[in-house]
Amino acid sequence: MIEVQNLVYEYPSKRALDGVSLRVEAGTITALVGPNGAGKTTLMRCVAALEMPYSGRVLIDGVDTQQAPRRIHEILSYLPDFFGLYDTLSVRRCLSFAAMAHGLRGRRVDAAVEKAAARVGLLDRMDTRAVELSRGLRQRLAIGQSIVHEPRVILLDEPAAGLDPDARRALSHLFLELRAGGMTLVVSSHILAELEDYSSFMLIIRDGKLVGGQAVTLQADRAVYAIELDSPIAAFNDFVLALPGVEKAVTEGAVTQVTLDSPGRRTATIRAVVGAGYQLVAFAETKRSLEQAYLDETRRAAE
Repeated sequence: MIEVQNLVYEYPSKRALDGVSLRVEAGTITALVGPNGAGKTTLMRCVAALEMPYSGRVLIDGVDTQQAPRRIHEILSYLPDFFGLYDTLSVRRCLSFAAMAHGLRGRRVDAAVEKAAARVGLLDRMDTRAVELSRGLRQRLAIGQSIVHEPRVILLDEPAAGLDPDARRALSHLFLELRAGGMTLVVSSHILAELEDYSSFMLIIRDGKLVGGQAVTLQADRAVYAIELDSPIAAFNDFVLALPGVEKAVTEGAVTQVTLDSPGRRTATIRAVVGAGYQLVAFAETKRSLEQAYLDETRRAAE
């Protein structure tokens, strides 16, 4: 869906993007992370056809952003971290204006407004002025304006900034619903725990470059389990690796991280460990957190 090819962008005093190449598959939610000043916002603006890169290409569903920026704006939406709303307009009029700005007319506007309001949970606030909405509801209205024309791709820069925990959770559910509806999302944020709730892939930008050269998969196809013994045993790693269905085993102290080719191997693995006389303390499914994945990838790149 999104293809970036050797993208370079320069400010007068700094190269913000230095040969970035990446792919984002359709129907996914990708986390875009990195320190302040790494180039995340610049990358998003180039993808959204709002900035002209020094060199390189960006393709959205096969459309070149430099050759057809207006077409890009039809199939993509970008919500910056500091967004604007017409405070004196009602929710209905804000959404209607956004719909008409994207070329919708007549009955299509009313239908699009109702659908967008339902998606972001604002049907009961249609006649409320934007200025009267809470921070979380204003964020939902801004997202509603971004999706009212049914874009295929939506880019969101720090969408959860300033939201309370309940509003962040509601926002996470909304993103999952948008993905289920066929949208492709790229979300930039410093709140890694929040991104972990809905992201399937992670792109790490540091000093204008893509760390590791590709997206990091966060939701693995294989089942990973932690096997804990009552004490460390040096030979246990080799024992586990020899069991049927075990693809990988990494032991640290008394805990061994085991990757199985199927969750159905769990019972047989437990029986084999206990049957061999090992004192099993715990056997539990585990998942690498987004924060741990970020630290692992940045450490590997540094090495």
